[in-house]
Amino acid sequence: MENIFLMPQKVISGANVINSLGEHIKGKGKKALIVTDSFMVKSGNVNKVVDALKKDGIQYVIYDGANTEPTDKIVDAGLAVYKKEKCDFIIALGGGSPMDTAKAIGFMSVASGKLRDYMHKSIDMPVPYLVAIPTTAGTGSEATKNTIIADTETEVKMLLGGPSIIPSLAVIDPTFTLTIPPQITAATGIDALTHCIEAYTSRKAQPLSDIFARSAVKKIYRNLLDCYKDGSDVEARLRVSEGALEAGIAFNNSSVTIVHGMSRPIGALFHIAHGVSNAVLLPACLEFAVEGNIERFAEIGRLMKVADRHTPDEEAAHAMVEAVTKFCKDLEIPTLAELGVDKDTFMAELDKMADDALDSGSPQNTMRVPTKEQIIEIYKKLF
Repeated sequence: MENIFLMPQKVISGANVINSLGEHIKGKGKKALIVTDSFMVKSGNVNKVVDALKKDGIQYVIYDGANTEPTDKIVDAGLAVYKKEKCDFIIALGGGSPMDTAKAIGFMSVASGKLRDYMHKSIDMPVPYLVAIPTTAGTGSEATKNTIIADTETEVKMLLGGPSIIPSLAVIDPTFTLTIPPQITAATGIDALTHCIEAYTSRKAQPLSDIFARSAVKKIYRNLLDCYKDGSDVEARLRVSEGALEAGIAFNNSSVTIVHGMSRPIGALFHIAHGVSNAVLLPACLEFAVEGNIERFAEIGRLMKVADRHTPDEEAAHAMVEAVTKFCKDLEIPTLAELGVDKDTFMAELDKMADDALDSGSPQNTMRVPTKEQIIEIYKKLF
């Protein structure tokens, strides 16, 4: 079996490393399109990037239209700015939406046709240099080969991907995460924890993805609660940010499993943020998945230090599930009811959600592959 491993060409990390951005992108382009959202402008985060560019005489223009989950129209608008302003490289600043938008603008600046033409294709072409600066510690998009863009004509969420989409430079600076409120810190952090757990327990796991997944589990589990309780803890923020990057690298190469497969339909139908829907599902999905992969879940339990090398695998695996369940409670992850989801409406959508989850292909990466009926039963446990 051939394993292929992909990750950013370069990563810089540490508090205030944004100040040295110019040094790392010299020669990569003359004028940057900064792809971001309006909050990043208002919060002053964009100014930190701009100051770094000015210091090294690098020109820029700001596109702050990535304010919602990205659509083809948002990408087209950003692409128009890129071309009009004669930019030659891209800097993405923000959460998943700016990242996904920037990736799509990058390859569409050299591609022909429409975005939908690249569904089910591997995007592998020379593209503009892409810098990714995450402001949340969760999506791992700064390290992945995929972007999700909604087609406004067909109302389909397009999963587009390929080697060209992976950012060339990932900038992991925890100072960008200091203003994130506790509930978003929790949701994005659990998203990252889900990434590394699923990467390590996936059928597609490979030796190199395992290394990053294991490291990410330790960093996120040991530091996320500290970030939640004290948002100004820069050291804890750095560790979780590094963990989110590592988790992104891991699942970029081994894929995700049942949690993500079941999470997407909840997000699409009930407009719940991706990290939150993952967190709501995580305990119930782990309870299901653990029986098909005891050894791997046991190892995660040992990484989390809720078991040791003397603990029998069965006991260690279930201790891990219990610990993650408690972790979600400590982070005050809301229930679907608390999020305002109507139980009857939710139950009426079970059949569609189960079909959509299976159609995504992610649940099939779980060692214990769920049936449609089993997915429906897991959904029911959320109320």
